[in-house]
Amino acid sequence: MQLNDLDFADDLALLSHTQQQMQEKTTRVAAASASVGFNIHKGKNKIVRYNTACTNPITIDGEDLEDVKTFTYLGSIINEHGGSDADVKAQNDRAGAASLQLKNI
Repeated sequence: MQLNDLDFADDLALLSHTQQQMQEKTTRVAAASASVGFNIHKGKNKIVRYNTACTNPITIDGEDLEDVKTFTYLGSIINEHGGSDADVKAQNDRAGAASLQLKNI
């Protein structure tokens, strides 16, 4: 039996101190993925910058990755300010909505 099409998804976060380091890491991950037959879906990859301006976009195979202000990673909200306020508020909102659905016994 031969597999002709296999979809694989995993969450990965790359952290870097400089734009150059981030581009190098992104390029290495893309090359390693391609070497085993995985293609990175460029439209699903996002860049969140903390305490830095976007001077040059991060790219994969010459295609720019989207810069965003917030991103949800493994259920947690990550934002450009590095704080957890948005994540705590979202969790409180979900807990409040769940408690409203409880019925008296």
